[in-house]
Amino acid sequence: MGLDWRRFVVAVDDQEQVIGCGQIKEHRGGARELASLAVSPEWRGRGAAGAIIRWLMGEAQPPLWLMCRSDLVQLYLGFGFVEIGPDEIQPPYFRRMRRLAKALLFAARGDYLAVMAWRGEEVGGEVGRLAG
Repeated sequence: MGLDWRRFVVAVDDQEQVIGCGQIKEHRGGARELASLAVSPEWRGRGAAGAIIRWLMGEAQPPLWLMCRSDLVQLYLGFGFVEIGPDEIQPPYFRRMRRLAKALLFAARGDYLAVMAWRGEEVGGEVGRLAG
C-alpha cells in the first residue's frame, strides 16, 4: 500500500496533537506521488492541508504526481498542479489506477479520479517550508 511511516510528514498543533499528514510515495520507475494527505475535520479550512502540501513539494523534485477526486482538482491547481488527461503521457501506475477507478469506483457517482502533475512551477509565492 505504500504506507511507510518514514516518508510521512506530520503536522501538529500547539499541544503536539497530530492534525494532519501526507507523504511522497515513490513508484517503480522513479515516479513520485504526493499521497495520503489527510487533515482532522476540526482543522480543515484553516490552512493545514496547504502547509503540508507546500512542505512536501519543497522536499520533492519535479515532476510530482497525485490522484484525487475530480471535485478536488481546483485545490491542487492552486499549487501549480495541472490535470493530465487519460490520453496524455503519464506513469503506468497512474494510468492503471485511472482505469480501475473508472470501472469500479466513480461511475455511479458521476465523479472521476483525476491524475495531476506538478512540473516545478512556483505558484502563489515560494514553495517550501511550513511557517512558524
